[in-house]
Amino acid sequence: MFRPALRCVPGVRCETGAMSLLRLNDVTVRFDQRPVLREAFFRLEQGDRVGLIGRNGSGKSTLLKLALDQVQPDEGTVTVEDGLRLGYFSQFSELDGSATVTEVLEGLFDDVRGMERELADLDGAIALAAVDPDQGDELMRLIERQSELFAEMDRLDGWDVPRRIDTALTVLGFDEVHRTSPIDDLSGGWRNRAALAKILLEQPDVLLLDEPTNFLDVAGVEWLEQWFRDFRGAAIVVSHDRQFLDAVVTRIVEVEAFHLHEYPGSFAEYVVQKQFRLKSIEQQFAHEHELLAFEAEGISDRREAAKAARAARSGGATGLTKDLAKVKKQRAPRPVDQIITEIYGGLHVKDVLCRVDGLGKAYGDKTLFDGLSFEVRKRDRLVVVGANGSGKSTLLRVLEGSEKADRGHVDWAGGVRVVSYNAVLAGLDDADTVTHSVNAMPDSLALRATRKSVARFLAMFQFSEADLQQRIGALSGGQRARVAMAQCLLSGASVLLLDEPTNHLDMASTQVMERALVHFPGAVVVVSHDRFFSDKVANRRLVFGAEGAEVGELELSAV
Repeated sequence: MFRPALRCVPGVRCETGAMSLLRLNDVTVRFDQRPVLREAFFRLEQGDRVGLIGRNGSGKSTLLKLALDQVQPDEGTVTVEDGLRLGYFSQFSELDGSATVTEVLEGLFDDVRGMERELADLDGAIALAAVDPDQGDELMRLIERQSELFAEMDRLDGWDVPRRIDTALTVLGFDEVHRTSPIDDLSGGWRNRAALAKILLEQPDVLLLDEPTNFLDVAGVEWLEQWFRDFRGAAIVVSHDRQFLDAVVTRIVEVEAFHLHEYPGSFAEYVVQKQFRLKSIEQQFAHEHELLAFEAEGISDRREAAKAARAARSGGATGLTKDLAKVKKQRAPRPVDQIITEIYGGLHVKDVLCRVDGLGKAYGDKTLFDGLSFEVRKRDRLVVVGANGSGKSTLLRVLEGSEKADRGHVDWAGGVRVVSYNAVLAGLDDADTVTHSVNAMPDSLALRATRKSVARFLAMFQFSEADLQQRIGALSGGQRARVAMAQCLLSGASVLLLDEPTNHLDMASTQVMERALVHFPGAVVVVSHDRFFSDKVANRRLVFGAEGAEVGELELSAV
């Protein structure tokens, strides 16, 4: 994708000298008169790897769309270097067509294929010219051309193209059937991975990646990290995967309160720098609060004095009142852990919740698991890991009861309630309100805990009073995911089954979920490729495809 040299808002002068690959200068964007970005400044230089973070709906995707010319700024300028090749991938990107993914990827290297054909022709021509004494000049010309092609193949790394295509498809989980099937016959998830493979192999000057790890397993994420080590271009990466950001980015840009806040270094360094920034803001607010207290006293005094001459002085007093009202009164929030423990204080859970005995499941000739036996006990945090297609989600569906095992038993203790996050997410009623949906479970903790505790819990999940009155059908994918997760955590169930729960949650919501799971008195069985999340919550692991394991054999271990 080639972009024009410069894009400007009409009537605003743009610089034409030396410039960054991508630049936002004093950019403001509004949707329906509501601000999304305000006075945003941003530069992307050669070799930059920017991790773009922020809450759902904060404006991260808007920034990418500004670069892609899909959104126009209301104020300010967006400039893009002349001839810059931008590669864009999102969790909704999909390839289509009747060609196979292998054919599409091979088509990216038509110039390499052309040089290979020419080299093959040159081999034959050189062989003929070498035995003809009258073809000396022609032989030299052929050899020089061969040398030029060899150099160009080396420059393009053309000799390695088949291996690069095979590696990309392998780590993204493509087996022979998926590689040779028409793309239109593949599911949305596979078409999405095919789009990622295509973008990466195209080697654009700038990569714009919106949640690239959502459909990858751990091996795929690690391969993508390794790929970035060799990538020479620049990148803007929107991701909630903290470990991935730590491995890839050179600076963090956070979209917060309509502005861009920049933190040099990795995600881990951002966490430290953000703590210092918040502490500085708190100190500034404390001083401001003291000054406002004196200001309030002055207003009160003047009101008393103005009773005799209200008409003359009311304007001054009213002006001060308005100034004071602009600063919100802040109440020190209660610790997150205390809010969560209040919610779960009345939830009583049995010690042994489930016994799995000799469980087996296969699809055709492919055995997913066999002879699987384990217990699920109170406070278990069982993280299930393995390659895409290995059977992790199938195991969760068997535990839930929505899919039958071929053999063996899943025996839940009497009275134990099990809730599946994916089933809750899929079953959200578009006509329902957020408030009603969150409290929809018959044994919901929201019906037993104090109204104040529930309100604080939902506030941690970024639900404002206005949000709680919205219809589910009006919510974004990320907002629906938050509703489903809140509903699960407040469900009153003893066991939570979570399949890739971090995929559509922003970082703040993921952190709240992590804290809730730490204090949840029941058991959690979770499939996740998010290594940072898994490391924080797991106390047991169930591994598909462990080294040295037999077909269908799973490795269960304590953490």
